[in-house]
Amino acid sequence: MTAELITEAGAAPEAPARGRQVRRRLYADRMAMAGLVIAVVMVVAALAAPLLVHLEGQDATTYHPELLDSARGGVPRGSFGGAGGAHWLGVEPTTGRDLFARALGGARISFLVAFGTLIVQILLGVGIGLAAGLGGKVADAFLGRLIDLAISFPQLIFAIALLAIVPGTFPRPILLMMVIGLFGWGGTARLVRGQVLSLRTRDYVSAARLSGASRTRIALREILPGISAPLVTYAALLLPNNMISEAGLSFLGIGVRPPASSWGQMLSTATTWFQADPTYVLVPGLLLLVNVLAFTVLADGLRTALDPKAPSLRGGRR
Repeated sequence: MTAELITEAGAAPEAPARGRQVRRRLYADRMAMAGLVIAVVMVVAALAAPLLVHLEGQDATTYHPELLDSARGGVPRGSFGGAGGAHWLGVEPTTGRDLFARALGGARISFLVAFGTLIVQILLGVGIGLAAGLGGKVADAFLGRLIDLAISFPQLIFAIALLAIVPGTFPRPILLMMVIGLFGWGGTARLVRGQVLSLRTRDYVSAARLSGASRTRIALREILPGISAPLVTYAALLLPNNMISEAGLSFLGIGVRPPASSWGQMLSTATTWFQADPTYVLVPGLLLLVNVLAFTVLADGLRTALDPKAPSLRGGRR
């Protein structure tokens, strides 16, 4: 019996039923659904940032010195950082730039870098993991050591050094994607390699091999569908990690550069204003915290929906 007949006779009828079970489990998880709603709202807000800023009637680059108290060193006038009808979240100290517009700009950068980096990590991790798991002993040994090196490599130090020497004319978001992605694929590759080593001994994979299917066909038609569930879950966990990495590099001053805004960059400049203007610290800090928690809870809910026996990150088994 060929792999196609096995797939048609066994996996295909079960796939829709399993998909419905996963959706039911996910819908029943209130925390995961809350994380999904928050994540969707924030992604939509980031995509619609120009429209939302236009509705407010402001932009992210215009200075408003008249809204600052020069006697206090440039602190915004009024309560909550000068928040009001004209500036929904207030303005920045010393510049008077609209905080709502800059926060949405930071959201666009954060999601752009996080999702772009995820694509790099998945492409490299899946490709190298499949090659290691389906290759011979020499290929597996070499690629296995390469994966170990990628995981143990001091990513932050090298990323700081690389970002510091690249010319400023190079688009910073793209550079961040490349740096974080090129140093962050090791975990994905290790996961894929382990799954492939487990699945390649299954009967349907052996049947495909005996039928003369190439390794590429086996990888795409037989192996990838079997590792899709853990891979999707791991990808969902990588997103908040990528957001934290981008914010950390921008906080250190080697991420995106003005006039572009980033939550990490805003937090870096806000550290000297946390007493005089707490709003300036709270806005980017809370946005980063809420988004990271939302994506983490959603990923955990997705993991337990795909595998009910898996222990939840929120404590114990559900």
